[in-house]
Amino acid sequence: MGNTHFSVIPCTLPKNDPRYIRWKNSLKKRPGPWNKGLTKETDKRVKKFSNTLRNKEIDNFKNWREDARRRNVIPNTNKPLKRSKKLAFLIGLVLGDGNISHVSRTECLAITLGTDKPLLWKYASMVVEQVFNKKPAVRKRKAINCVDIRLYQNNLSKRIGIKTGKRKYKKLSIPRWIYRNKLFLIEYIKGLFEAEGSFSVHKNTYTYNLSFSNLNISLLNQVERCLIKWGFHPERRISAVRLRRKNEVYRLITIISFRSYPLI
Repeated sequence: MGNTHFSVIPCTLPKNDPRYIRWKNSLKKRPGPWNKGLTKETDKRVKKFSNTLRNKEIDNFKNWREDARRRNVIPNTNKPLKRSKKLAFLIGLVLGDGNISHVSRTECLAITLGTDKPLLWKYASMVVEQVFNKKPAVRKRKAINCVDIRLYQNNLSKRIGIKTGKRKYKKLSIPRWIYRNKLFLIEYIKGLFEAEGSFSVHKNTYTYNLSFSNLNISLLNQVERCLIKWGFHPERRISAVRLRRKNEVYRLITIISFRSYPLI
């Protein structure tokens, strides 16, 4: 029999092997790929190649993406979110002072909070990261005293259960999994109050006011029904639901831990 030659794949060799070292050094002398730094918007060849793959329905990153999801390198955006108190709080916070919108090929979750409540926006950022397993972008505006918390990811609206776009005139309802669980419902109401709630005391007239303000009628109805369910006597206004009795004000503050945030 003649001599049989087995080729060696350099990248599979031990890193201290001289053949691996020579191969590694040789890569430095090779020119970069022709499409380095080019995109569909800047180069016709890249655009043609991309369109060809799309027309033939070829996903050349499919195997890499699935493997990366198994290793938790990238999050699985098709996986349902874990139902928890933090998710219930986040839903309330987003409905109160947030928004989900379509951006290019993905979706954006945006929450805007005042800089006068640093513990709130820090806690909100932490909750977003824990719920979606991805750290959001946090940016303080220069001209306005507020902080933007933004997260870009696919299927945000579907997974969190909030439709994209403005919600001023939309009819909103409390998710069943939240309404049926008292702890989840408390966190949901806390999220609403943290976003759009206010507490004030006028000592001269002994006036106490814990108020939730919003332009969405269905949100106001939700808060009013929940407070009545818990034995409170809310006062309804056109764009607000208020508690005016001192003992009820402090009882609700205790129940929802208003302006109190754990782990900060």
